[in-house]
Amino acid sequence: MTSHRSHAFVSSRRAQGFTLVEMIIVVLIISVLAAIAYPAYQNHVVKTRREAAKGCLLEMQQFMERYYTTNLRYDQTMAGGIAVALPPCQAGQDVTNFYQVAFDGAPTRTTYNLRAVPQGRQATVDTYCGTMSINNRGVKGETGTQTVDYCW
Repeated sequence: MTSHRSHAFVSSRRAQGFTLVEMIIVVLIISVLAAIAYPAYQNHVVKTRREAAKGCLLEMQQFMERYYTTNLRYDQTMAGGIAVALPPCQAGQDVTNFYQVAFDGAPTRTTYNLRAVPQGRQATVDTYCGTMSINNRGVKGETGTQTVDYCW
């Protein structure tokens, strides 16, 4: 009989749940982890969007070089006189929602300059690199607080 009673006492003791102190400790641990993880996640998202914009700029640079190889100029086709239009980036919405990739001014016969301007939230959170650019000579630039080597 005594073993049955002690077993019933242990079962009822376990059914009471967590103490307030245990709950506070769990909430505290989750809060500390969230305070560390969320900013790191946001930083990763900003860097990922920046990498997509860089990929788009390099893709557009390759397009312009292929265009030059075919037409021997950057600004227009020799036969039709139609201005060059950049194709959409393969990165798609990773770029179009957060960067505007376009010519910086009109391309000339022998030169062009491409730039990726951050838009919306990306413009406010990515102060390290800001607007990134690349030209026909492969010279890369940025308008942020970091160096070109950091951004590219």
